[in-house]
Amino acid sequence: MSESTVGILGAGGWGVAVSNLLSDKGHFVKLWEFEARAAETLKSTRALPAKLPGITLNQQVLVTNDLHEAVGDADFVLFVVPSQTTRSVASSLKNEPAGKRPILVNLAKGIEVGTLKRMSEVLGETIPADLYSGIATLSGPSHAEEVSRNIPTAVVAASKDEGVARAVQQLFLTPRFRVYTSADLLGVELAGSLKNIIALAAGMLDGIGMGDNTRGALLTRGLAEIARIGRKLGADPLTFSGLSGIGDLVTTCLSRHSRNRFVGEQIGKGRTLDDILTHMTMVAEGVETTKSGYDLSGTHGVEMPITAQVHKVLFEGKSPVEAINDLMIRDPKPESWG
Repeated sequence: MSESTVGILGAGGWGVAVSNLLSDKGHFVKLWEFEARAAETLKSTRALPAKLPGITLNQQVLVTNDLHEAVGDADFVLFVVPSQTTRSVASSLKNEPAGKRPILVNLAKGIEVGTLKRMSEVLGETIPADLYSGIATLSGPSHAEEVSRNIPTAVVAASKDEGVARAVQQLFLTPRFRVYTSADLLGVELAGSLKNIIALAAGMLDGIGMGDNTRGALLTRGLAEIARIGRKLGADPLTFSGLSGIGDLVTTCLSRHSRNRFVGEQIGKGRTLDDILTHMTMVAEGVETTKSGYDLSGTHGVEMPITAQVHKVLFEGKSPVEAINDLMIRDPKPESWG
């Protein structure tokens, strides 16, 4: 692929990691930071020590607080903002003049609270169709802390349009960042979002001192309920065996870098959710996605027992120990993925 102009919306750890990855490939990257003061600091220090210690933002990356400057003449516009703010950021692009009609790429992993929309749906219904040429989502095991250090991983670029998926694949592909394509945009987005709920549960297990057997059972049954709701909504069941499914699930549930696992662990140790979130510098997407996953389960009549128990712990005052006990004493049944 020839050099492209890429607008990256969101200058957190993941935004910086992606900026470096793409600028190292020779692409012209414009990184947008919402807060003017933070943009000036990043422009001068070229670092985010609280989020990516030891990593320097490439000098070639243009840092800006001007949204128009970030997306103007872009071939690709990447949304690297938290899922619950994607709509507001996308809405700011509605009045942009028609230009190159870039490909829009979502990198967030979440489901919008209330509407239960996936991020590609939010982008598609918020930004006029004449302002873009396609929508894709990039997902998979990709902690910014490791990607920024060129530690190898593999992810998936998903789009309903095969040509769009391939364009995103070529944009990101490096010897250290392998990218596959998928036509199952629905499945990839559901898998990447809902696994964060299971990561919260995995952290709770760690916090209260449960063992490897418990964790293995949780991940397996967690994947089963993600696949169950995915199948109900029309996703390809095989997607959940892929990078955005089991690949990201295992990574997020076990990694020391996982914000969602961390939140769950702290809850397991007795801290309140409000206290944990108040002292975090990054967003744990699974907290809000637990609300969406719980609502999806009820709306579509799909049993998601782990999601239900995580919801009770986070928002209804139930203890993690009680939640585990209630999961274990449920009525016996065959192992099923349907």
